Amino acid sequence: MNDVTLKVEGLKKAYNMGKPNEVQVLQDVSLQVAKGEVVALVAPSGAGKSTLLHIAGLLDSPDDGTVAIGGEDMTKLGDRKRTAVRRNDVGFIYQFHHLLPEFSALENIVLPQLANGIAQADAQAHAVDLLTRVGVETRADHRPAELSGGEQQRVAFCRALANKPKLLLADEPTGNLDPGTSDRVFDALMELVRSSGLSVLIATHNLELAGRMDRIVRLDAGLIA
Repeated sequence: MNDVTLKVEGLKKAYNMGKPNEVQVLQDVSLQVAKGEVVALVAPSGAGKSTLLHIAGLLDSPDDGTVAIGGEDMTKLGDRKRTAVRRNDVGFIYQFHHLLPEFSALENIVLPQLANGIAQADAQAHAVDLLTRVGVETRADHRPAELSGGEQQRVAFCRALANKPKLLLADEPTGNLDPGTSDRVFDALMELVRSSGLSVLIATHNLELAGRMDRIVRLDAGLIA
């Protein structure tokens, strides 16, 4: 069994290629995340961390290099297969929760499962379990506007894990919260991912939070430092 969930090798990415204002965002980046490992990706603004996460999550393609998830090379897959991998194997968390405002917390977690062919009753039971594990089960029927920032982000965590992915990618997941709320929400995220056993790559500026993860990878000027 392959014990490496994410492996990227030789990633290069530039914008405005061949033009005078070309920007080389990634320059030969390689890293891997083992099964069950939580890795912090620490980088200053503009260093390419969001680009790296988007490529790792198959939302963007590199100019050169490879991305493998679960030991399978994703680089040359067609759009339909890439979409299926994103839906089934990859969860995303962003700085802002991006919950659907017209649906309740519970419904925001149920909907991705229904889109993946899960029965309504099973999807609801799994959503309730996830909400309970992050301590917001009593807010299940509330819409995002009725939730605090910390509650919204916990629901976003649950939505990212709704389809039981192999890999979770998070871009400053607590960056929009005050320090106290950030700590509590991060604790909830770590408890959730540890109990799920999935692999996690979290981009953050917060060195204190990074220090609580298994390993720190530093990205600077498009290179792994």
